[in-house]
Amino acid sequence: MANQNNKIQIIPLGGLGEIGKNMTVIRYGEDIIVLDAGLSFPEDDMLGIDLVIPDITYLLENKELIRAIVLTHGHEDHIGALSYVLKQINVPVYGTRLTLGLVEGRLKENNVPANNLTPVKPGAQIKIGDFTVGFIRVSHSIPDAVSIYFKTPVGTIVHTGDFKMDQTPVDGKVMDFHKLAELGDQGVLVLMSDSTNAERPGFTMSERAVGVTFDEEFRSAKDRIIVATFASNVHRIQQAIDMACKYDRKVAVVGRSMVNVVNIALEMGYIHVPEDVIIDVDEINNYPGNRIVILTTGSQGEPMSALTRMAMSDHRKVDINPGDTVIISATPIPGNEKLVARTVDFLCKQGAEVIYESASGVHVSGHASQEELKLMLNLIRPKFFIPVHGEYRMLKKHAKIAKALGIQEENIFVGENGRVFEFTRDSGSMSGKVTAGKVLVDGLGVGDVGNIVLRDRRQLSQDGILIAVVTMDKQKGSVVAGPDIVSRGFVYVRESEQLMDEAKERVKQALERCESGGITEWATIKSNIRDTLGKYLYEKTRRRPMILPIIMEV
Repeated sequence: MANQNNKIQIIPLGGLGEIGKNMTVIRYGEDIIVLDAGLSFPEDDMLGIDLVIPDITYLLENKELIRAIVLTHGHEDHIGALSYVLKQINVPVYGTRLTLGLVEGRLKENNVPANNLTPVKPGAQIKIGDFTVGFIRVSHSIPDAVSIYFKTPVGTIVHTGDFKMDQTPVDGKVMDFHKLAELGDQGVLVLMSDSTNAERPGFTMSERAVGVTFDEEFRSAKDRIIVATFASNVHRIQQAIDMACKYDRKVAVVGRSMVNVVNIALEMGYIHVPEDVIIDVDEINNYPGNRIVILTTGSQGEPMSALTRMAMSDHRKVDINPGDTVIISATPIPGNEKLVARTVDFLCKQGAEVIYESASGVHVSGHASQEELKLMLNLIRPKFFIPVHGEYRMLKKHAKIAKALGIQEENIFVGENGRVFEFTRDSGSMSGKVTAGKVLVDGLGVGDVGNIVLRDRRQLSQDGILIAVVTMDKQKGSVVAGPDIVSRGFVYVRESEQLMDEAKERVKQALERCESGGITEWATIKSNIRDTLGKYLYEKTRRRPMILPIIMEV
């Protein structure tokens, strides 16, 4: 292994060429550290799928080399897959207090023991195998976010995690620029940096800017105020609570994830609320509208979320009243624009005043824009650069920024999940690939729904299903009863009797052909029924339903 020891490998298993399911393997010699274990949400064509997690085949193959999992922050796209990973790989997990608080809640929900969690403070440095691992405070849209560096005999690797350069953070804990510059002075071999906003020029505004907008909206609102935001955006929640206190309003928290996060953050001291400000949602009708603020989930228009249910008059405890002010304090994640627009429409129909456009200043991003990405590159001054955490065009854009700052083009690596990046002290290359991809979670099943099942679901959703049932005598190969035809999602049977009768006739003819041809194989008979019916139905309807022949024996 002498040869292996003067090389370091970085293997992204998720988060490259996509937003979400972030997971990166750092390997030196016989030691592996896993950075983050996130999930992503299903795309539109993944019918019925709940979550998508990274394929961890590589980790299972190298189980005995894994020393730890380290976490940058507590967002789902960085911690959401942990409960699935820890069921199969039992290793220590390091993260900051709030991150591990959120992880613990997740693990309990999934009945995974949470006894291997080790909290670290921003600024701490620990030894894991041959690595010295350090945690650097950064600003993001959730408190306790960190960048992580790995010191090895080959060189230092820095992973920024998700960050923005907020000079006036809500909690007053400014990003540790000093430590980043110090690492840059000592020399950094590889930098991996967040590319989410690489296409956005300028700087990302401070989280405090939202507080100023909240102040204006709260001052002018005459009735109840409903604020929808990401449950994990603790600073945003704090600012909404501060404004509620300023204008003498009570706060009710609605939505399962919002309630969970607020409880954890209150318990750990990340949210500060005067006594008696937070009330139970059942008590909101005991106060006049101008004394109430409701904090809720649903800023992405998710069909089952609290805000969407309110908009549809489907929420058990909160109805939208004419005159309510609804502040949607988030930008739609790409792909969710229609859902958000629909929710806004329904809220407006109910008579609410809805504030949602990004121009209104009720939301700022948690990710660095181009000027901050340049500053990060200039502070670290790495020899090699890998843009991470972004769709492919964002990674390319970030690579261009790095090139403009003087990093040599051959030292910038834009790759995809599963690609092995290999570095020595003075060379870098993309060599080989490992298994990487999507594992789909549907209900309790993990990975049991694949392309074929999804293809079937797509076909069922487009053209429905037609079942042809025939009872046959096994010995004689003759038809005893049927055929009967059952249809779901294909045509309305009562209005298509002629089509169904003709379809039965076609099945009979197919069976007669089989009988006269001496065909007794069930599989061949089924195949004949399927072909005959398929052709006929396509001729008549230009649809291709899924055809399921069922033969019963007597």
